[in-house]
Amino acid sequence: MSKLRFGMAALAALLCLGAGAKADEPTKIRFTLDWKYQGLHAYIFWAKDHGYFAKEGLDVSIDQGTGSAATVTRIVSGTYDAGFGDMNAIIQFAGTKPGQQPVMVYMIYNTPPFALIVKKDSPIKTLKDLEGKKMGTPAGGAAGQLFPALAALNGIDASKVSTVNMAPNLQEQMLVKDDVDFSAIFTVTSYANFIGMKMDPLKDFRWFYFSDYGIDLYSNGIMVSKSMIAEKPKAVAGLVRALNRAMIDVAADPAAGVKEMLKVEPLMSEDIELKRLQYALKTHFVSKETDANGLGDVSDARMEKGIKLLVDTYKLPNTPAVKDVFDRSFLPPKSERMLKLNF
Repeated sequence: MSKLRFGMAALAALLCLGAGAKADEPTKIRFTLDWKYQGLHAYIFWAKDHGYFAKEGLDVSIDQGTGSAATVTRIVSGTYDAGFGDMNAIIQFAGTKPGQQPVMVYMIYNTPPFALIVKKDSPIKTLKDLEGKKMGTPAGGAAGQLFPALAALNGIDASKVSTVNMAPNLQEQMLVKDDVDFSAIFTVTSYANFIGMKMDPLKDFRWFYFSDYGIDLYSNGIMVSKSMIAEKPKAVAGLVRALNRAMIDVAADPAAGVKEMLKVEPLMSEDIELKRLQYALKTHFVSKETDANGLGDVSDARMEKGIKLLVDTYKLPNTPAVKDVFDRSFLPPKSERMLKLNF
């Protein structure tokens, strides 16, 4: 073989090796949480630390969030490719800027984490008793914003309820001190905060879950950018498979999941975060619907009803279709998404 031919052959071999190495590089995904580190996020870090992402050819970086709705804007801006955030924020975004919204590919909160709470000794026994009372809610809080819709569905005159806004970290304290008569809350946050206040969330308070009174919305789940779906569909499917597998593992052993989170944030309370995670799993992640359809999926009819409620509540100029905000095509088979809790 001539030196020229030998050189060309060597160059071709090097190019092939380079192409192969590039093809083997993992797909990078920038992932945002909905909030600061909590036990609820155990399944995400479980997937990373147990190699589930790597097995799918993914390199996932995970950042803390600033709110469930902010996940949507973070993805739309292009700063993140995927995240854990609120379906209702996707619907609202699609209702005002159709075509730009991220798409949810795996539902986690099958029932909405919105409720009204009162102290156990409160004279408020039914929703009708709310009239003439003071409601506490952070400005812009989702539960407070949805209160007029809850009131309309249940024959309550919302104009007879006054609203007191406060910083989110003062909400439970102001209820306990009787500065307000009831609070519109994000359940998993208040549940854990009451435990931190040395109170029993279920024995010391009465809970009126929005889902029991006609506000049957979905909430947080895994969402991805439209560009990621279009350009990297295999990566989306791999992300969903890895997170589904991790969710099943963590639900089987929540204590191990929280220990995983302590590696990420050693200062969190192991006891509080375990109770938060168990509460979320029992109250919001697993339901009769997930028993029938498996984790991750939604009912189109229920979703359509929720979209209409949000369009009417927020007077959105456009009504998104279910396919505009949710894509089930990346879900693993139903048999891999079935979950029965053992606690």
